[in-house]
Amino acid sequence: MTVDDENSDGGAEPPEQPTYPTPHHAVDHTAEPSDDPLAIRLEQLILGADRRYTPFQAARTAGVSMELASRFWRAMGFADIGQAKALTEADVLALRRLAGLVEAGLLSEPMAVQVARSTGQTTARLAEWQIDSFLEDLTEPPEPGMTRTEVTYPLVELLLPELEEFLIYVWRRQLAAATGRVVQAQDDEEMVDRRLAVGFADLVGFTRLTRRLEEAELGELVEAFETTCADLVAAHGGRLIKTLGDEVLYAADDAGIAAEIALRLIETLSHDETMPALRVGIAFGTVTTRMGDVFGTTVNLASRLTSIAPKDAVLVDSALAEELTRTGEAPVSEAEAAEEAARAAKEGRKAASYRFALQPMWQRPVRGLGMIEPWLLSRRPT
Repeated sequence: MTVDDENSDGGAEPPEQPTYPTPHHAVDHTAEPSDDPLAIRLEQLILGADRRYTPFQAARTAGVSMELASRFWRAMGFADIGQAKALTEADVLALRRLAGLVEAGLLSEPMAVQVARSTGQTTARLAEWQIDSFLEDLTEPPEPGMTRTEVTYPLVELLLPELEEFLIYVWRRQLAAATGRVVQAQDDEEMVDRRLAVGFADLVGFTRLTRRLEEAELGELVEAFETTCADLVAAHGGRLIKTLGDEVLYAADDAGIAAEIALRLIETLSHDETMPALRVGIAFGTVTTRMGDVFGTTVNLASRLTSIAPKDAVLVDSALAEELTRTGEAPVSEAEAAEEAARAAKEGRKAASYRFALQPMWQRPVRGLGMIEPWLLSRRPT
């Protein structure tokens, strides 16, 4: 179905479009200007343009089919809006740019849809956080008699250009870092299927906490947990893949970095009396990456290790243990390391130093993964 089905004078009715389930993060653009004048003014301020087009008119103006325009729109996370006049020049330009990348052969159509989806999902979460946490606090009326709506417009007007510039800066920084990792990959396959260390950190007894704590307290605990994890993962050279309330998933190119992050998380959170106990599982191996997420047996193994880890402890798989010993960050044998240290002391020379200690645990079967050999990771005394 294409935009040619409608006459240029707009007299013919566009074909009826199929409806699709609305994503949980979909934004409602169906309100007419008469519904809420302040909401319309805020939308015009943020988008920088007035409502002008129906979806059909926007697709026609952009020179793309209605079918492709609908795919892009839904991929970005927005609800189907029928033929409400709710789109702007910016929407037309976005359609034209995505379609232009496909026409120029720079992106395939499925890849362009993936670009729209990944961008929409990421920015939807960011926008929700900024409204729920950031703007709600800042728009508390400063004086008696003032309403929140009287404060919101001038505040958004001041913040918008600064937040926009900061968003672009962070995105460029992240893009540069990601591009650097891809360029350093040894071959094309490694760009998609890479060897990474993947770690899960999980709060113990979180379900019981949800029944005991008030909603505000629970929200503060989750935010503190996620913030602490994000800061530690970034500071020590890892990448935070995603947060799941009581659990975080991170990855690192280097096994030693992943191990250091895990121990730092345990050490930091165990000193916070408001936090439950933490357990961490790490696995090392081939990982498939897609849209910023990671998949595969290695990820599943890290998750299983987390579920069987003792409280405030780190379990790793045999592949990560082997990598730590190969790089000299953990001894192959604690007994041999002790003997070597004694010989070095006797001969007046410095013994090899190790960051980590590894203790083998009982082998055990894990559903879907067969028999695994977990190792208990700890920091070696200096």
